[in-house]
Amino acid sequence: MKRTNPDVLGFSTKRLGRINSLINRYVESGKLAGAVTCVARRGQVVHLENFGYQNLEAKVPMSQDSIFRIYSMTKPIASVALMMLYEESLFNLTDEVSQYIPAFKDAKVWGADGALETPLRPMTVQDLLRHTAGLSYGGHLESESPVDKFYDEADLFNTQITNAELVDRIASLPLKYHPGEKWHYSVATDVVGYLVEVFSGKPLGDFMQEEIFDPLGMVDTAFHIDPSKLDRFCTLYGKTSDSEFGVLDLPDSSVYLPPVANQSGGSGLVSTLADYLNFAQCILNGGKLNGVRLLGPKTIELMTCNHLPPALLPIAFEGTEPMLGMGFSLGFGVMLDTAQTGIMGSVGDHGWGGYAETYFWIDPQEDLIAILMTQYLPSQTYPIRKEFRTAVYQALEV
Repeated sequence: MKRTNPDVLGFSTKRLGRINSLINRYVESGKLAGAVTCVARRGQVVHLENFGYQNLEAKVPMSQDSIFRIYSMTKPIASVALMMLYEESLFNLTDEVSQYIPAFKDAKVWGADGALETPLRPMTVQDLLRHTAGLSYGGHLESESPVDKFYDEADLFNTQITNAELVDRIASLPLKYHPGEKWHYSVATDVVGYLVEVFSGKPLGDFMQEEIFDPLGMVDTAFHIDPSKLDRFCTLYGKTSDSEFGVLDLPDSSVYLPPVANQSGGSGLVSTLADYLNFAQCILNGGKLNGVRLLGPKTIELMTCNHLPPALLPIAFEGTEPMLGMGFSLGFGVMLDTAQTGIMGSVGDHGWGGYAETYFWIDPQEDLIAILMTQYLPSQTYPIRKEFRTAVYQALEV
């Protein structure tokens, strides 16, 4: 990717160097094997650097075309895919999910005493996109709820089941909350991915390839790693039972090697920084990139505004501190109040992160995109996302 002189785009070249200092601290201290960072403004890249290694043991340097497991950074792409079909008037956001997935028609809520209750209202498509559907993610999010134990037993993250099979399993489980009762991060976007299949008549991966990846030039983004690209695929590191820094997934034995039956709309993609920058720039441009339009500007406006009523704020992951000042849109977290969040940004900036510490955001007020790609589980073990935001914004001059 071509870099532009930061000074002509309102950034201080010298102060952007603080991003390098930040990431180098993590790499040199052994907390991360490597990373790639990018900042773009007004459609031009002002910062692009790679650090450390994509495979520490083999001493393979991190590169700008290294391929990463992006986990939940899949969610914004799946949400865009569904909203492309929304623009064809194939459904309304307020439609009941059971209209299109009959298995949800008999959904019940797990009550406080273990009795199954009839939902106070049906689950809608909007609920899926904004994580108010009453679904869950299982016990890995530090919960003692019986519903989460049912999720764990259902083997929902089996890469060899189809989206149809996955959704059947999800629909057979009790809801953790009444739809609309609470923001609860969940497998809802996997159901979104299946709805793309229902409305398009195509596997999710085929739809994304034809309608998003090919048009945007996202040449390395897929639900599996092509064996011919293994030399660019990062090793996944993270906490293990006996180490703060262990190997969790190696390229040549990865679960992302084909065949991979499941195309998870919530967490299944691998991608590169360059590919994801193309996607983010399309969103920032109001749904268009290089003459190709995916979505109309009003659809982007609808997608990226907060969809949660005050009663559901602040949002929080199970067992963690509330994310004060943050809302949620149709696939993105949204900045509502910088003072409450205690981090720099702009009201209306939106983005999300992945389970292996990948992270991006889009700031329409500053015409800015920032992306961090690395591979360490679990995310938010370290405060690198907040620190990366600080390093980006402190370098702005105008």
